[in-house]
Amino acid sequence: MKLKKNIATSESGFVFNPSSGDSFSLNIIGAEILLQMKESKSSDEIKKDILNRYEVDKSLLEKDWDDFMAQLKDNNLLEF
Repeated sequence: MKLKKNIATSESGFVFNPSSGDSFSLNIIGAEILLQMKESKSSDEIKKDILNRYEVDKSLLEKDWDDFMAQLKDNNLLEF
């Protein structure tokens, strides 16, 4: 899964989908994930980075990751 190329993101967590006109606000971690996705990093690379930088249990990260990806998909922000 990759973030669609036309999705605008900011370091502060603002996300804009020009195709639909929808905008979203993300927390710091969500913003970091999208920025790394835009850099074409793999999901494994992004998760490893989060685990190294934050105190989070790996199983909780996996659950939250799946939930976040489902939200991105539901909001038409991903391409497959």
